Amino acid sequence: MDVLSAPLNIGFDYTRSLGPVLGRFMAGLRDRRVLGSRSADGRIHVPPLEYDPATHAPLTDLVEVASTGTVLSWTWTDHPLEGQPLDRPFGWALIRLDGADTAMLHAVDAGTRDRMQTGMRVHIRWSPERTGHIRDIECFEPGSAAPVPPSADTGEPVTIMTTPIRLSYTHTTSTDESRYLRALAEGRLLGQRCPVCHKVYVPPRVCPADGVPTEEEVPVRDHGTVTTFCVVNVPFPGQRLDPPYVVAQILLDGADIPIPHFVIGDAGQVRMGMRVAAVWRPPEDWTTTPENIVHFRPTGEPDAPYESFEEHL
Repeated sequence: MDVLSAPLNIGFDYTRSLGPVLGRFMAGLRDRRVLGSRSADGRIHVPPLEYDPATHAPLTDLVEVASTGTVLSWTWTDHPLEGQPLDRPFGWALIRLDGADTAMLHAVDAGTRDRMQTGMRVHIRWSPERTGHIRDIECFEPGSAAPVPPSADTGEPVTIMTTPIRLSYTHTTSTDESRYLRALAEGRLLGQRCPVCHKVYVPPRVCPADGVPTEEEVPVRDHGTVTTFCVVNVPFPGQRLDPPYVVAQILLDGADIPIPHFVIGDAGQVRMGMRVAAVWRPPEDWTTTPENIVHFRPTGEPDAPYESFEEHL
């Protein structure tokens, strides 16, 4: 059987508070200045550390270093990925800025691999629009540039920084997973039984208890029991449903491991033991994806006794 593969994209916006040290560092970048922290041994760390690596005391003494530096080591990227600093071949390098004792990682727009060298001199190319983010350094360039006067607007330290995190890759399924996905395209749920412990896993996998592949195919119902659940009340970017809604672990009839999915209805009425059934997309929209099941809904059946799912929590 030919296995399935598909591109997958995972992404979210990572937001963090910066604190007094990194907040001043980011504000400095906004003003085309690079600040480092001085540790107890006199070394200047760039980017700045918040705590001394030897004494663990807070580091509050920030000093300005140059926007020029030296490449200590490097690697070359022939095929940049989406979201990387440059959209053409470039070097990733560890660069020690003049006045600093540690190196920072950044991109070098060297043009060609032949121009990249250990020991080469580079300088910062600042982003035309700076917001108080590490991307205010657009990249580094070979050579030494004329000093850039800092902005007259010192401004307040940056308090919050948001960075988009993205990962794009191609997922290739196993033979067993391909069978499971092709069954979904036919409106069926398919599990496989472990030959040792005889538990049925959905989707099929290597048995986590016995370490052997599951073998015997077992049809599984699209009805099941809520084992555990959480009510999502907080909105976030990219959310598919409006809160409040329920994400539950559902033990399908005939399976020995629950699957996560949405339960739609009155969120306040969802409970452990509740019986639910899958709501499928229209058959003409079925493809080889778990999204063929839109969500689960309560069936109105009596709750399953706790003893029937206590081993599957």
